[in-house]
Amino acid sequence: MGEIWRMGSHMESVINAYKTLSKIPSIVGGKLNSQGNIVSSRWSIRNLDRGKNTQYMIDYLLDTKLKVLNESEFAVDVSHELLTAVSPKEKYRAVIREEKDDKDNSKRKLYLEVWSKTTLKNSVDLTSLDIHGDVYADSEFGSLDWSSDEKHICYVAEKKVKKSEPFIKRKPVDDKNKDSENKPTPGEEHLYREDWGEQLTGKYQTVAVIFRITDETFEIFENIPDNLCPGQVRFTPNGEGVVGVAWDISEVRRLGLIYCTNRPGYIFCCTLTGIFKKLSEENKAVRSPRFSSNGDLVWLQREAGGPHHACHQLVRMTSDNIKTVIESDDSDIRDKISVVIDIVQNNKGIRNQEIFYGIYCQSLPSKCFSSDGKRLVFSTPQQNEIRSYVVHVDSGDITDISNTKTNPGSTIVLNVQADVILASWSCLTTPGQLFVAKLGPAGEERNIEWVRVSAPHEAPPAVAGAELQYVPLRHEHSADAVASFSALYMGPEAGEACPLVVWPHGGPHSAFCNAYSLEAAFFNMLGFACLLINYRGSAGTGDASIFFLPSRIGTADVADCKLATEKAIELFPINEKKLLLYGGSHGGFLVAHLSGLYSDYYNVTVARNPVIDLASMYNTSDIADWCSVEAGWPFREDGPVTEDHLLALRRVSPLVHAHNVTTPTAIMLGTKDKRVPYYQGLEYSRKLKANGVNTKVFMYEDNHSLSSLPVEMDNLINAADWFISMIKDK
Repeated sequence: MGEIWRMGSHMESVINAYKTLSKIPSIVGGKLNSQGNIVSSRWSIRNLDRGKNTQYMIDYLLDTKLKVLNESEFAVDVSHELLTAVSPKEKYRAVIREEKDDKDNSKRKLYLEVWSKTTLKNSVDLTSLDIHGDVYADSEFGSLDWSSDEKHICYVAEKKVKKSEPFIKRKPVDDKNKDSENKPTPGEEHLYREDWGEQLTGKYQTVAVIFRITDETFEIFENIPDNLCPGQVRFTPNGEGVVGVAWDISEVRRLGLIYCTNRPGYIFCCTLTGIFKKLSEENKAVRSPRFSSNGDLVWLQREAGGPHHACHQLVRMTSDNIKTVIESDDSDIRDKISVVIDIVQNNKGIRNQEIFYGIYCQSLPSKCFSSDGKRLVFSTPQQNEIRSYVVHVDSGDITDISNTKTNPGSTIVLNVQADVILASWSCLTTPGQLFVAKLGPAGEERNIEWVRVSAPHEAPPAVAGAELQYVPLRHEHSADAVASFSALYMGPEAGEACPLVVWPHGGPHSAFCNAYSLEAAFFNMLGFACLLINYRGSAGTGDASIFFLPSRIGTADVADCKLATEKAIELFPINEKKLLLYGGSHGGFLVAHLSGLYSDYYNVTVARNPVIDLASMYNTSDIADWCSVEAGWPFREDGPVTEDHLLALRRVSPLVHAHNVTTPTAIMLGTKDKRVPYYQGLEYSRKLKANGVNTKVFMYEDNHSLSSLPVEMDNLINAADWFISMIKDK
């Protein structure tokens, strides 16, 4: 199917390429039982006819050598299960399930179910109960956890808001005698409430909820302060309270949370008797609390504010110190928190002469400790891969255990039980597979042996046989404190020169990793090579690189993309007349810059929800702080708005180069995008059209990621069509 770009009539082949790749499932989660010999894996596959992804479960039974003895005869569809958790002694399984309640499937209902081994023990209609709003199942707030005695379940939901009504409203006579406490408040139905922004729309104020199984009663933790939004809750080992993350909402403006690890908050403990205590320090951004078997608590933290994603510390509070904090009025907790892994500025040596660049993951595995509680297993982006490590929590010694002895790729730990590690592995040419390994004695972690669990899902021959290389890059003779960066190249097997998709990531403080990607596979099947650029500021290369980019966006990152393109042309069989720009969000910001500065060099552009003008985005985005920080200005709401600030925002924006663009440009926008409002792209398109540039705009009813299945299908196929149509005669 390669070299479709040469064809005069290509659309059928483009559609078939997407349909072929859509049939390859991806791993979205997995758990081990307490003995470590049963794997319950959760997969997702694109269901084109339903217009949404279908999620399903497959179980595997392992022998003592971790080989598969048996697996589920058929997969089980679990698409309606928002959250699920097995109780500690594995007697029960709790499920938060969603169902559609009417004929046109527009009314959504939520149920809390508890299953024993053989039957449904409890089923509660949470929607009809009306004690809280929607249950949170997202990656930021969502959780579902059991107490150690298997009598209670905790989760997070939207706080119930008292109903309101118009000031003037005719009421039934009986209404006058109703309880005044339940009467609606007049005149507040249009009161503005700030939510948590992009992909968390409609989520305003959370509550932590306890469900008592024996009598089917619920309790909401009322003693959590109103200025805090709790999330990620889980029971303490003794079951006498919960810990979680509480984000501070007392700021002037509620800033978006998803993809933003810089928001101020606290690790907290709330007991069933009503005691609320903060366990972390002030002015920290924290996430992912996890208990060891000996009751110690670890979490990830960094300084609040600054770039939206940066290096984290892994810190610990012992069980004794937790007890001391809860039982005393001593507010100074700094000496009760120890650092297990500190922030890494550039890199540091670890065991076996390996190099470690710091922690950049968004969360730790839900179960991540060895049986004795002395070692923790985690995964994090590291340069061009996601790698996995074991750290001794007392000494801080780190060992790389990534599954890369056979092929380079990304290893992501999903679960640890009974010293068995469950992980997924994939690379750009190979879809995800499940592996398990036994965690050996302390000091011998490097000898870990990975055993494949799931049967491989084969990629099409063009993808499986693609050339894949890491490309180290450096600005020679540069005086910059950070001069090095990298890229990943994925191209067709050796042959004639092919078009190159120049593809910077969004963020900007995220990263491309050598992990399976439908997008990259799709372009490869069409005969394109892809250059995935981890410019300076990307995650996984040290905190110094993260903090290098703010105040230099629009210059340093643009220069990196240009240098990466030139190096790719030098190293690989690239057709220099077919250089294609492709990027979303900050990646869209970069391709818009590149097409304005180097329109004679690059030939076609596709920009997805691109950042075009920081000066206007500053007042309309859910992450206004991003605009200031990346432009090199401290973010503050008070005081005057200076001309220097506005000029700084405008000067780094691609809009200033729009008049120079001659590159045919397709722009793909989401009407529900709260991060980069879609009118940015519309403004850009008008500028280009006014200057005679061949421009096309696609508008979708979707959010910033443009990732709902019908939208993904349409924008990918149209992007390919745009590329092929613009270069087929060159």
